Amino acid sequence: MLNYTGPNDLDRLTHRLLAAWAEIGAGKTKLALSSISTMKGPDWFKVFTDYNLGTMALVAGDTGAARQYLNAAVTNKEAVATAPDTFMRAVIALARLEAAAGNKQKALDAVSVGDSMVNNYAPLKALRQSIEKDEKQPQQITTAAQGAAGVLFSIGGALNRQGAEDMVSLYLQISHALDPKSADTLILLGGLAEKLEQPDRAIAYYADVPQDSPMRRISELQLGVTLADTGKVEDAKKHLRDLIASDPSDIRSYIAYGSVLSDAKDYKAMADNYDKAVEVIGPVPKQSDWSIFFQRGIAYERLKQWDKAEPSFRKALDLNPGQPQVLNYLGYSLVDMNINLDEGLGMIKKAVDARPDDGYIVDSLGWAYYRMGKFDDAVTELERAVQLRAGDATINDHLGDAYWRVNRKLEAVYQWNRALISEGEDVNREQIKDKIAKGLPPVDTNPSTADRGQASPAPAQPAPEPAQPAQPEPDKKS
Repeated sequence: MLNYTGPNDLDRLTHRLLAAWAEIGAGKTKLALSSISTMKGPDWFKVFTDYNLGTMALVAGDTGAARQYLNAAVTNKEAVATAPDTFMRAVIALARLEAAAGNKQKALDAVSVGDSMVNNYAPLKALRQSIEKDEKQPQQITTAAQGAAGVLFSIGGALNRQGAEDMVSLYLQISHALDPKSADTLILLGGLAEKLEQPDRAIAYYADVPQDSPMRRISELQLGVTLADTGKVEDAKKHLRDLIASDPSDIRSYIAYGSVLSDAKDYKAMADNYDKAVEVIGPVPKQSDWSIFFQRGIAYERLKQWDKAEPSFRKALDLNPGQPQVLNYLGYSLVDMNINLDEGLGMIKKAVDARPDDGYIVDSLGWAYYRMGKFDDAVTELERAVQLRAGDATINDHLGDAYWRVNRKLEAVYQWNRALISEGEDVNREQIKDKIAKGLPPVDTNPSTADRGQASPAPAQPAPEPAQPAQPEPDKKS
């Protein structure tokens, strides 16, 4: 019934794995294992087949075979890039297998392999603590139905990208029906609901994650951020403050709380929050901590406390040299304040080289040229920024200013009018209306009082994608 003879490798893999789990359910373990172990396909099949062979062997009670297959999945160097969710499931399954067998150090070694491949993955931290306390380690998959649900989860997670929401939702909804308490499926469904701008639905998924799941804290963090998206900002703040109080060492909590404060423009509280996070990090921060210092720099820059902002930006660059967001924000700020102009412009150019298709960063370069009186260069870059990021009010406003300075006044007025009807909170619409009516004043040759403008910040991205346990990307300024 699940035979597939078509040309699509993904469909062939999915059908074969589901058929094998049906065979496991029917007690035909040898047939199931044989059908998967002899399956031929592209190299990316291997992480899926090894993980499923390992969990099938676990369900059948063959820990020796399970250990062999799960080790193969965990040591597959391509697995994280191919299927990060499946890789992490394999790490957790292997660690739990070893812990249940009394091999505590091997269990912790398996967790360490996961840590080395993916930074700051909260379920691994919780699992390590549980193993160290010698707590019982139940496997996630103990039935054929859960195994089949895992197949659909893995394929849905691997396909989870922009434009594939309908197909991913289909896989995950069927997976959820087969295994309603699967925490990672619930979190992935929550993230998908957020992408589809269904925050209430996302909150419901996050709230359903079992209390005893290692992924409960991730769901709580996501829930807090999503609460703010529904307009319940004070509820979100309290929820996230409580999470910080329950585990002050969890840096992810400060990032989630900071993102809510940033969206609310509560920069004083945001600065205090990241000050506390820096205290928790201690005197020897890791490379992955760069975003904490970057966000603290943003908070102090918005508070106009440059003496505190600049060291944070530079620390972020020390930890992650060449990071385009930091280069862009720091470079723009230097140019806009008319200090260290060459250094600032150089930073922005490096950011553009790293992300040539980022309209906000290209806008920074154009506006930097404008601030330096290089109006022809400004027009060139700002025209490109408008093409890359159409409909952004600040970029249209910047291009209008540049057009006026090169005597393209009709085009300037057109861009200012576009700014009035475009999206963007950081533009002064009354000022734009005044420019439409009167134009710009003559150029002031004193750079300390020349035209100044606010950069175009990209939308905040506070919440880590549930399917990708990487460090969340902070706010961008350009």
